[in-house]
Amino acid sequence: MEIKKLVTETRNPATTHIDTMSTLDMVKTINAEDQKVAQAVALTEKQIALAIDEAAKRYALGGRLVYMGAGTSGRLGVLDAAELVPTYGIKPERAVGLIAGGKGAMFSAVEGAEDSTVLGSTDLNKIKITANDVVIGLAASGRTPYVVGGLQYAKKEGALTIAVACVPNSVIGQVAEIAIEAIVGPEVVTGSTRMKAGTAQKMILNMISTGVMIKQGKVYQNVMIDVQPTNAKLVDRACRIISETTSVTTEEALAYLKQADNKVDLAIIMSKTKKDKNAAGKLLTRYHGNVSRVLQGE
Repeated sequence: MEIKKLVTETRNPATTHIDTMSTLDMVKTINAEDQKVAQAVALTEKQIALAIDEAAKRYALGGRLVYMGAGTSGRLGVLDAAELVPTYGIKPERAVGLIAGGKGAMFSAVEGAEDSTVLGSTDLNKIKITANDVVIGLAASGRTPYVVGGLQYAKKEGALTIAVACVPNSVIGQVAEIAIEAIVGPEVVTGSTRMKAGTAQKMILNMISTGVMIKQGKVYQNVMIDVQPTNAKLVDRACRIISETTSVTTEEALAYLKQADNKVDLAIIMSKTKKDKNAAGKLLTRYHGNVSRVLQGE
């Protein structure tokens, strides 16, 4: 399909006079368009759930979450990968963000990088993609050659492939095993896919990565239990998590946290079961680090 015919490139009839609107009307118009994003994402819930289930299986086997895209899509992938490390305490190598043109493209455009299918496969080859890995290809237009080439290579290597696009019947969706296509419609400013399309992609990535982490036992009830208490604020947060989920005082929570070598999940099990660090650690190992399963088993 020609670029000009893609829904992400068509003109939005609701905003043809946005340049002469009052500032308040401009804001209201943009906000009204943004309301459509959540509705579009809602129509892809089944595909997102499938992506979470399949990605969680690979991740549990030691695989990585690998994001790849160009421009805004690439930056969103890098952002999601980077934020998983402090949020869920995973090793940086377990979430990898690849952007066409390399790290420099995070801050300024690298001309022509997104137009190379070879560059997409080359970048995945450099990180030695495996069958346990999950490759999430992001392209608002659904046709970025860098992403197409990457998904084709990943599929050949047996990795799980997921496409996230904002057009129907996308090229990347046809390549990937799982296609997530949130049709948000024309942008407020024609072709500015950092707006509605970017918001949709961010929402979808939030769901996928959060869902995968929940499936790994990184969340107990609705709190992050693999938070790394590396400063005073995070120690306070860790103590509140322990206190709120086990009904002990914050002082008792701090004591458990110290006994557990600053590991929140271990501290919760120690508090709930009254077992010492070694016994609680063995339970965590038996249930693959999932606190809910430990406590259900006990």
